[in-house]
Amino acid sequence: MKRLIPTGDPARPVEFTEDTTPVPAPDEALIRVEAFAPNRGETFLLERPKPGLIPGKDIAGLVVQAAADGSGPQAGTRVVGHPPKGGWAEYAAVPTHSLAELPDAVSSVVAAALPLAGITALRLLRTAGGVAGRRVLLTGASGGVGHYLTELAAGAGAEVTVVTATEPRAERLLALGAAAAVHDVAKAEGPFDVVLESTGGAGLPAALSHLTPGGTLIWFGQASRTPATLDFFDFFSGPEGATIRHFHYAGAPYGRDLATLVRLVRDGRLHPEIDRTEDWAKAAETLVDLRERRIRGKAVLTTGVRS
Repeated sequence: MKRLIPTGDPARPVEFTEDTTPVPAPDEALIRVEAFAPNRGETFLLERPKPGLIPGKDIAGLVVQAAADGSGPQAGTRVVGHPPKGGWAEYAAVPTHSLAELPDAVSSVVAAALPLAGITALRLLRTAGGVAGRRVLLTGASGGVGHYLTELAAGAGAEVTVVTATEPRAERLLALGAAAAVHDVAKAEGPFDVVLESTGGAGLPAALSHLTPGGTLIWFGQASRTPATLDFFDFFSGPEGATIRHFHYAGAPYGRDLATLVRLVRDGRLHPEIDRTEDWAKAAETLVDLRERRIRGKAVLTTGVRS
């Protein structure tokens, strides 16, 4: 079978190779991959790939071999999955606890855009607690996670202000339910009960200063790739009783969250922002554009297989 592997060349970060079809563990199903979605964080790993790196976490396709232990979907079932690795290939072995079935109304392209970004958004909102009636500030809102967070938080009753670089992106986020959009976090009109911060650098202390007393900043990324510096005295004199929380989405099982995302898409309550859909022959170019922020929301690559 064909698989994409790292090259170590930032200008063309992946290439095709021939590989053997994975042999699933007893609790894994073998999936014929129809579509997959790279994430920007994965593009950073490709710049200096570690030996043995086999990328690919967000896939959709068809179960061709059910798990030997009897768990999960049967052969012939359309699914979305979040494997720990190896999804940029014609076939992938995925733990059944990280799969969800797809209805006919949800295509493989749309489904492939859901896993990492969608699960992150769901779990961030759970970490934030109830957001109905609360003011939420979201930085780095133009990416895949940001679009999901905006629509989910607004749908849950939050008043969401988003920080995004351009006017077209702001317009799209407003259409998804954001109450306000700014291009500089310093111009956000707070205070906010919750700040969801994903840029790092100078953006983090600026966002922190907009918290209401007793508010919470949840730090879930560093898209600027610039370390943040916090001054204790600035923080001490800022919002009284404020909390900074670290967040990372990981922690299987993922199947229940995937099923929730699929249901929301099916019911028209969640709209994945897919800026680009390409054949996986254009994977290298797409990954570079994703890394350099020339893609809004998600990019999805298709293998040419259709169920």
